[in-house]
Amino acid sequence: MSDLELLTQSLARNVKHWRAVRGFTLDTLAARAGVSRGMLIQIEQARTNPSLGTVVKIGDALGVSITTLLDYEQGPKVRVVPAEQAVRLWHTDEGSFSRLLAGTEAPGPLEMWDWRLMPGEGSASEPHPPGTVEIAHVTAGELTLTVDGVEYRVPAGASVTFEANAPHRYGNQGDIPTEMVLTVSVPPPPVS
Repeated sequence: MSDLELLTQSLARNVKHWRAVRGFTLDTLAARAGVSRGMLIQIEQARTNPSLGTVVKIGDALGVSITTLLDYEQGPKVRVVPAEQAVRLWHTDEGSFSRLLAGTEAPGPLEMWDWRLMPGEGSASEPHPPGTVEIAHVTAGELTLTVDGVEYRVPAGASVTFEANAPHRYGNQGDIPTEMVLTVSVPPPPVS
């Protein structure tokens, strides 16, 4: 199956899934997204390859990211996104561009951190509340991420997302500094 076919199938499955989760009918989603009911039917039946603008409108109406709608991985606890899988959404002849590195849903507080780990150093973290998700993008060196006792190597240019309700540690086992951008999404407190 080609990448385009994989994305078309994933989009169909994920739009249906999130529409059901939100309790939206086709008509409700069409009205919220400003997309025709017929277009939604074609998308959910994987019979069309909609424009990026249409996917953005549907994602916004469902309250989920483009990454979530196009994700063809099924339920991994940890997902390393190799540099070559970053999606370049637009570019100019002069060299400007935007790349979607990795994304996740953020129902509560969201923090972004700048990290540097010198060779041989690391930082451990206790489990966060259930539903907490972290995303790291390594800009230099290599991150050794340990989640619940399992090591994951994340090289420069790659990103990783993981559920942070297990013990985890950021480490640098290399001989040059590791630099990364880290985002932490914490679920909102329960309503009493």
